[in-house]
Amino acid sequence: MESVQAIKQRFGIIGNDIKLNRAIEKAIQVAPTDISVLVTGESGVGKESIPKIIHALSHRKHGKFIAVNCGAIPEGTIDSELFGHEKGAFTGATQTRSGYFEEADGGTIFLDEVGELPLTTQVRLLRVLENGEFLKVGSSKVQQTNVRIVAATNINMFEAIKKEKFREDLYYRLSTVEITLPPLRDRKDDIHLLFRKFAADFAQKYKMPTIRLDDAAVNMLNAYRWPGNIRQLRNVAEQISVLEQNRSINSSTLGGYLPNAGSSNLPAVINKEQKESDFSSEREILYKVLFDMKSDLNDLKKLTMELMKEGNKEKVQRDNETLIKKIYGGEEITEYPEEETNALAILELDEPQSQAAESIPADTEDKYHFAEEIEEEETLSLQDKELELIKKALERNKGKRKAAAQELGISERTLYRKIKQYDL
Repeated sequence: MESVQAIKQRFGIIGNDIKLNRAIEKAIQVAPTDISVLVTGESGVGKESIPKIIHALSHRKHGKFIAVNCGAIPEGTIDSELFGHEKGAFTGATQTRSGYFEEADGGTIFLDEVGELPLTTQVRLLRVLENGEFLKVGSSKVQQTNVRIVAATNINMFEAIKKEKFREDLYYRLSTVEITLPPLRDRKDDIHLLFRKFAADFAQKYKMPTIRLDDAAVNMLNAYRWPGNIRQLRNVAEQISVLEQNRSINSSTLGGYLPNAGSSNLPAVINKEQKESDFSSEREILYKVLFDMKSDLNDLKKLTMELMKEGNKEKVQRDNETLIKKIYGGEEITEYPEEETNALAILELDEPQSQAAESIPADTEDKYHFAEEIEEEETLSLQDKELELIKKALERNKGKRKAAAQELGISERTLYRKIKQYDL
């Protein structure tokens, strides 16, 4: 059995991280068997190396090794690609075709992005895993295949199972042994090693001096989060090698190639409970806004009563216009959508308090106490005041609705609705 170090040299794997070494050890141990392996890890961590190691160290090493990117094949043709089809099975099937499972008989199939497989294809794959049987598309003849399946995915399989996007029985058949590769951000000591290897490769490829990082740039390189993992690191090394004239790279230059290099490395935690509480929080905010508006209307009511008691008709008229404008949005409005005029009913103070309270949770009611203290001498409700104002405006304007609406600071349409409402 080859050592981990020998395998890394053979397959060009750079790094000494303990999690990476453990993943390679598991691949070496499982290779001589025929059990299925599931390789997990984020996109760009190098999952494709593990199936190659397993195939190369197995007794199938002289058989075919076929890598299939399940996410790159259209749903309508993936069954034909994997299992083959008979002539005339569908439009365009002009001849019989062998699928990957038939071609790889005696070898290994690597199913990359296996989480992207359609559910119907998952059923077919499960049958292959259980007894090595499959059917070509358009055929009723059962065929046998002897292949080893190594799959890889970058999605959370348990979440996919929960959302019914992946079959649970297929997951347990694929993951007899699960090998997880760590993300690059968890391999701090390997980041600069990898960068130097890529820089040397590109210097040789493009026939130019190798780029070097100063200490500050190395610190920035190690501190960066690398969401694209090794693939992103390789791309950055290639860009700098090609574009920079100065072969000594400082942190300022490196930062120009790292998206969001100055942002926090702390991940944003968004869990299910937080998502479910979003609607509840918005509802509580809405309640509070409505309660605050109702409190403001109470204050306006008190102010109007005081002005009416003073007997200054001109001031009363002016302040009443301001009151009406504030009730209908704080500015002169010429047109009110039906939804807005219906919503104003929520704010009318003469409605029983219990109507609003019925739809308010007890804990919200405890949180937001709003002012409901109204002086005993105040006997008129806002509705009564509104009715009185409309009557006086119509009287002063001799029943002309347009002039009365202008005086009240509301649209003629709203005034007409109020006249109909109060049966004036």
